[in-house]
Amino acid sequence: MDDVREQVRQRYALAAVQTSNEGCCGGSCGATTEVDETFGAALYDATEVAGLPVEAVAASLGCGNPLTVAELSAGERVLDLGSGGGIDVLLSARRVGPTGFAYGVDMTDEMLELARANADRAGATNVEFRKGTIEELPFADGSVDVVISNCVVNLSPDKPAVLAEVFRVLADGGRVGISDVVAEDHLTPEERAERGSYVGCIAGALSRSEYLTGLAAAGFLDAEVTFTHQVADGMHGAVVRACKPTAGHP
Repeated sequence: MDDVREQVRQRYALAAVQTSNEGCCGGSCGATTEVDETFGAALYDATEVAGLPVEAVAASLGCGNPLTVAELSAGERVLDLGSGGGIDVLLSARRVGPTGFAYGVDMTDEMLELARANADRAGATNVEFRKGTIEELPFADGSVDVVISNCVVNLSPDKPAVLAEVFRVLADGGRVGISDVVAEDHLTPEERAERGSYVGCIAGALSRSEYLTGLAAAGFLDAEVTFTHQVADGMHGAVVRACKPTAGHP
């Protein structure tokens, strides 16, 4: 488990230094198919990222746009898991406005440095980046309204811990809107590994049924996993949604 985490940390530290969307999930870490525009900044509308620091856009390594999934509203508190160069935190900060707040958590010092510099460049005052792992989030119970993530949960060596932590930090009635790589149910873990590396966002991906089972086990309701585009044979970019029950829900 620690070996996997260190491989991921090293790969994304390098991506931060390069500030390039040619990074891990962009196809240079072992994916067996040509992914072209299935990862990175190309998945954002040009008008949406207009005005953001070019370094934030260039460092985008995700497989989707979680903000279109989460449907953020003014005043909400948002947490981005594995916030990288900060693109989704900065976009979230715009959407929640001055009465809301956007947090990012990342375990990579180089990414945190890049993200904080990007926030300064953008003049964003309602953002904060904290160091930590997504298996042990540095946030209090019930402290955020929405959790987003962009192609990061698949990189965790302990996904049940991640989902349990997301449930813990969400306020009652809070919600999850995640973009991730998800496998078709018929693919075994070995077959997923044949299609790409762990740090390449392929080998560690959950199947759709595994995701739904994991969300239910963590306590979430109304979970759904919707495929959006193929990234390898039997592997898809997907949007994952679920809600934390409100207080008093049976």
